[in-house]
Amino acid sequence: MALALIGIGLADEKDISVKGLEAVKKAHTVYLEHYTSILQVPVSKLEAFYGRKIILADRDMVEKRADETILKDASQHDTAFLIVGDVFSATTHVDLYQRALGKGIDVKVVHNASILTAVGITGLELYKFGKTTSIPFHHKDVQSPVDIIMKNMKADMHTLVLLDLDLKDSRFLTINQACLYLIEKGLPANTRAVGCAALGSEKQQIHAGTLAEVKDGLFTSFPQCLIIPAKKLHFMEEEMLKRYIVC
Repeated sequence: MALALIGIGLADEKDISVKGLEAVKKAHTVYLEHYTSILQVPVSKLEAFYGRKIILADRDMVEKRADETILKDASQHDTAFLIVGDVFSATTHVDLYQRALGKGIDVKVVHNASILTAVGITGLELYKFGKTTSIPFHHKDVQSPVDIIMKNMKADMHTLVLLDLDLKDSRFLTINQACLYLIEKGLPANTRAVGCAALGSEKQQIHAGTLAEVKDGLFTSFPQCLIIPAKKLHFMEEEMLKRYIVC
């Protein structure tokens, strides 16, 4: 008996690794986390490709009811827990990992691509990213994202800004809303920004410009995120960003 934590990538059913697919096919029960992010295809496509029935696991199941569901299954037979992106991109999955080990369950980890690395396609150097922040839906009285961006900029580092989502109600905070929020909170409208939508998929969109320009960009794919680059860029970063300038 074992619990396999499997990263399944960012886009579709074919992003899973061979090692991950082997673990899924071996599992008696397969769960899919359904709250930190979303793939670009319906769950039915995963089930058809994996050849397994998939149980959707929302935040309540993972954080409050894991003992009686996921971990109970893993203590009795091989169980797979599928995670959009990479396994440890979200702290809630670190918690599940530790709880499983605490119960004496053998845990196997299969890594995959993450938004934290996929943003490298913008040309911005990954080792120059500072602390990541996120903007929630209810952000009227929230100041911390701007504070983190300013601290990163002072240290000459890029900032990845993740945007809130609610899979139960199919709601997504958009790049346009995020840019407007940052401007309203005092970040200059001419601050350089890069909007990214559906990274890793065929529907991928990347637009660069000022906050004001990116705010008015047409982003139609999800999930979305925003990057505020450092003030000083390497010439190769500059050249890459020119490819994504909003026309």
